[in-house]
Amino acid sequence: MRKKVVKVFKMRRSKLESYEEILGALVSKPLSVDGLAYETSMECAVLKQRLESLIKYGLVEERVSGRRMLYAITERGISVFKVLNFQRYLEKVLNKVKVLDDAFEVIPKISKNIEKH
Repeated sequence: MRKKVVKVFKMRRSKLESYEEILGALVSKPLSVDGLAYETSMECAVLKQRLESLIKYGLVEERVSGRRMLYAITERGISVFKVLNFQRYLEKVLNKVKVLDDAFEVIPKISKNIEKH
C-alpha cells in the first residue's frame, strides 16, 4: 500500500507581517537568529534581512551574550508592535461589523419570504 504525501503550502507573508512576527517573538525575551527562525518559522536568510531593517529603524537591537548574538526589541519596537496589534484588532472588529450589517440587510428579506408562505 502506498502512503499519500500531503504537502502543506504556507501563504507568503508580507514584509509587514514578517516584521510583526519578529517583534512579537522578541516581546517576551531576546533571541538568537536560530531561536527567532524557530519562533517565526522563517528562513534564516530572510530573517536576517528583516532584522537588518528593524535594527536600522531602531525597533530591534543586537546584544552580545557570552559568545552569542541575541536580538532584543527596543522601547520604540514595543510601541510599533502595539500599534500593529491594535490595527489587526480593529480590522477584525470591522470585519465582524460588516458581517452584522450584511445580516441585518438579509433578515427583513427572509422575514418577508416567511410571511408569504
